[in-house]
Amino acid sequence: MKVVNPTMPEPYKYETDYRKIPKEYLNTNIPQGRKMIKWQPFATMPQQYETIRQYKENQNKVDKPIFDELALRDLNDVLAQKLFYDPQALIKYWENGYYKTIECEINKFDSERNKLELIKDGENVRLNMDCIVDIE
Repeated sequence: MKVVNPTMPEPYKYETDYRKIPKEYLNTNIPQGRKMIKWQPFATMPQQYETIRQYKENQNKVDKPIFDELALRDLNDVLAQKLFYDPQALIKYWENGYYKTIECEINKFDSERNKLELIKDGENVRLNMDCIVDIE
């Protein structure tokens, strides 16, 4: 029989399967290879992965809320109270399919454009009244 590993102890000189040889006898200067990059060729169609990611993102989106007259009246009452007595507010609103919350000071209501003008960290922010869900 041919000696495959002449530098190793007797029981491992003829062993061809490196998994059966103890780690201390193996050469530590063996390159590690590409690790998980070897699976990268399966992502050959980036457009498909982008489309799937977009589908997943769109599933989390919520439709724009539609309020009845009573809900709109309640929202307007709270808005009027905040405008005149306590301008600090926590406003929940809908934007691009998601609900967002902003803590700000109510500056004024623009009835021509149906927008609420807010001051957040010294900057003016305008929110469409149709998108506001709640004012606290």
